[in-house]
Amino acid sequence: MISKPPIAISLFGYFFIFGTLMSGLSAISLLTPGGPLEPMWRVNPTARTAFDGMGIGAPILLLVVSLACAASAIGLLRGKYWGYIAGLTILIMNLIGDTLGAVSGIKPEALIGLPIVAVIIYFLTRPNILAYYQRA
Repeated sequence: MISKPPIAISLFGYFFIFGTLMSGLSAISLLTPGGPLEPMWRVNPTARTAFDGMGIGAPILLLVVSLACAASAIGLLRGKYWGYIAGLTILIMNLIGDTLGAVSGIKPEALIGLPIVAVIIYFLTRPNILAYYQRA
């Protein structure tokens, strides 16, 4: 394995740390309605309403996302192939979900995120990134 990771690997590791924090805080906020984290929903009140409709499933889902992001971040920052696969899987699932949401008209604003996620996936699948994970 190449000893120093490409900058993209480190950046994506930090990106997944951010995802860990945001999804974890969102889950805590949903479990403590009206609590100190409630103002965070001013950014996206529609999401808050949608999560309310999911009941206890919403914070559970967000905790699963938080754990998946944490695992990916740890793996990416430690140069582990499983972290790379976890991160890529999360991004592909996000791309599929946004595509379905945009095409169905349920979430037309997802069109904004589609090219961003596609570019991230493109960079993560470049030969220099894959070479980093090749076994000696």
